Amino acid sequence: MSNEMEKVNKATELWEEKVVKPRLGKFKLKENQTKFYTPKDIEGFNFLDKVGYPGTYPYTAGNDPVPKWQAFAAKQAIASTRYEWGSTGGSGAGKYAGFGTPEDYRDYLLRMHKIGRKAGPNFAFDLPTQCGYDSDDPRAEGEVGKVGVAIDSLKDFEIVYEAYHDDLEIDKVASNFTMNSAASVIIAMYAVLAEKRGIPLEKLRGTPQNDILKEYVGRGTYIFPPRPALRLFRDTALFCTKNMPRLNVTSIGGYHMREAGATREMDLAYSMAIGATYLQVAIDGGLDIDEIAPRVTFNGFGGSMEIYQEIAFQRAARRMWAKMLKERFGAKNPRGMMIRQISTAHIGCSSTTLQRPLNNISRAVVGGIAAGMSGALPFAAMPPYDEPLGLGHSLEAQQLGHDATRILIYEAKLGEVNDPWAGSYFMEKLTDDIEKSATVEFEKIEKMGGALGAIESGYMQKSVSRNAYVKQRKIENQEEFVVGVNCFNGPNEIDVKSERSLENVYPSELKDTAGVRKIESLKKLKEERDNDEVKKHLASLKEHAGDEEVNLMPDIINCVRSYATLQEICDTLRGVFGVAKASTI
Repeated sequence: MSNEMEKVNKATELWEEKVVKPRLGKFKLKENQTKFYTPKDIEGFNFLDKVGYPGTYPYTAGNDPVPKWQAFAAKQAIASTRYEWGSTGGSGAGKYAGFGTPEDYRDYLLRMHKIGRKAGPNFAFDLPTQCGYDSDDPRAEGEVGKVGVAIDSLKDFEIVYEAYHDDLEIDKVASNFTMNSAASVIIAMYAVLAEKRGIPLEKLRGTPQNDILKEYVGRGTYIFPPRPALRLFRDTALFCTKNMPRLNVTSIGGYHMREAGATREMDLAYSMAIGATYLQVAIDGGLDIDEIAPRVTFNGFGGSMEIYQEIAFQRAARRMWAKMLKERFGAKNPRGMMIRQISTAHIGCSSTTLQRPLNNISRAVVGGIAAGMSGALPFAAMPPYDEPLGLGHSLEAQQLGHDATRILIYEAKLGEVNDPWAGSYFMEKLTDDIEKSATVEFEKIEKMGGALGAIESGYMQKSVSRNAYVKQRKIENQEEFVVGVNCFNGPNEIDVKSERSLENVYPSELKDTAGVRKIESLKKLKEERDNDEVKKHLASLKEHAGDEEVNLMPDIINCVRSYATLQEICDTLRGVFGVAKASTI
């Protein structure tokens, strides 16, 4: 131990005895409710190994040394350009959205185009579509078009994309698809749409979520057992890498597991384990790590109001992923070692409250600050304050969220420093602790056979469910506090209201009639298509599904091209693969 460290340790002991202890005695406290960090907490800290520089391995300090949004911030302000998610023209996909029938979503997109939001579609699918059912299936009753757009066939895809032509042709905008269990079918629809428009597949850009393993742990929209589902991931990864090289192959959703109840360390460990599984499956299928890794993105980590921990979490996640890619997989391409996600830290939708919803603006700003201090745009518009009030974010809520982001950039000047916490005794200790805890959990999963084994045994699902229960009990017992929910909700508190213009976003009469209208259009499709062609291609799909070595994407594309429906394709695969059963908690 150096003389300097000995001095620090002696000074710490003296401070605790002479300053802290009397203060605790005055308040009759057994322990201090605050912490203070010193050099001894990160003894042996090596800056280059642990942090490095923005844009360099191990990416702890961030992916980008010159963020585009900060570089052009002044010009954007002078021009009053609405630089926001969903208005950036051909530079990316737009705001996550979708409801009703394909016609309803198409018309919504056209309305957004008129107010300057001309980015590509970012599909939210309804639950029947996500679970591989058509709108006319009895199990879809009451759910058609409710939490997203209903997509039953290529015809529906063609209708949505009627909003994209000329300057907004599909090779000029990116498209995102929040689909997992049936991602192969949606990717096939995208490919056939391009084919029909004479657009080479290699020009298509976008991101299918295609994160099926997370569904067994978090959201629950799975169809097939994990192993055949992972085969479909392999088939899409190989097909897209070869034929659609500008399309990402997955967007790993650790955030969804956090929403389901995972702790911060579970979120990180499970996401790393799932990512490692996807990479290995693609490698086993014949891809090189530097082919597949740059096409892997993350939907987002994070999801709490604990600002310090969420900042440290992002730093730890970047370092952990980079180390795994380099040391375990031998990656050489820097792009593949980066965690690429639309934002970094955020509060998550589950941190918003139905009670006194305008308080959610303040909560989202906390998330924006955390994002700005952990390597990304200080995005304070996710989620809009009215997230818990029902489907569809009002234009007012979106405006307030984007203005909050602008205030953080232009008035708080949050983007002037990359990784402002670099070298902090506190933040480096916290980052190390999160990485160590996540690594312990990750190694535990590896001994189970990786993410696949941990899911098949039910380990991940049970761990998340148990923690969700513990978390809720803490709120109910006032061990954790949520303003306006379990504290500060007396008779003298005021529930402040705000206007919400929702009809221009998702008109209620369209949502209410979506099921009937969709069933009618599906009936017409089945009458007009060549049903012999449909049967032929479904039979080929069934035959090849029984052979593990065959890539099913060509068969699925043929089915889609003949206007076979999503459920017809999924039912064919159900007949071969079986159906996943929920884990016993």
